[in-house]
Amino acid sequence: MTSVVIADDQDLIRSGLRMVLEARGIEVIGEAADGRQAVEAVTSLRPDVVLMDVRMPVLDGIAATREIAVRRLETRVLVLTTYDVDSYVYDALRAGAAGFLLKATAPDRLVSGIETVHAGEALLSPALTQRLIEQHVRGPAPVAGVPEALVCLTEREREVLALVATGLGNTEIAATLVVSEATVKTHMNRLFTKLGRRSRAQLVVLAYESGWVRPGQPAVRQDTAGGTA
Repeated sequence: MTSVVIADDQDLIRSGLRMVLEARGIEVIGEAADGRQAVEAVTSLRPDVVLMDVRMPVLDGIAATREIAVRRLETRVLVLTTYDVDSYVYDALRAGAAGFLLKATAPDRLVSGIETVHAGEALLSPALTQRLIEQHVRGPAPVAGVPEALVCLTEREREVLALVATGLGNTEIAATLVVSEATVKTHMNRLFTKLGRRSRAQLVVLAYESGWVRPGQPAVRQDTAGGTA
């Protein structure tokens, strides 16, 4: 059973979310009324996922997400907010959030989102993904060769990163590269370690910010760095 901590400064919202989640088989093991309490709850309870509001007193949800990431806790952060504001999406992903949903999301979709981020996948709606690319992570002009930030990767790892940036899951990446899913998972673990990122969403941001991936270009590009798989 997936375990969750709910972080929101409104008692009514927390109670409502608890009822919705528990009725659908999600175990709610804690609640937090502000960002500081959220960090403390995640640190002590180690839930699989924390539902993180953005606007909270003491410590806001973005700062709380960043602190959870710095502490290298295994809990996945799913930002759940009323505000469909692009800067919140971008800041949340950069801070280490694994996904972003609005509070208007249908209950079954919320549960599906929790399970998605718990499984290690990124969660953004297609509309938010497009806006994120177009408005916040255009990155520099395409570089000749490999961006400095990605020189530490092998050629195959850069291919995997490009496919992650298009939104493909591990099974789809395996099919595209004609390798096993276990091999893709190994590459993913190496990407997280080498690049110092903790979520697929952060890898997507880096892929665009570095100029390695650009909107509309082929997912797998020719690598001129002479790396090895």
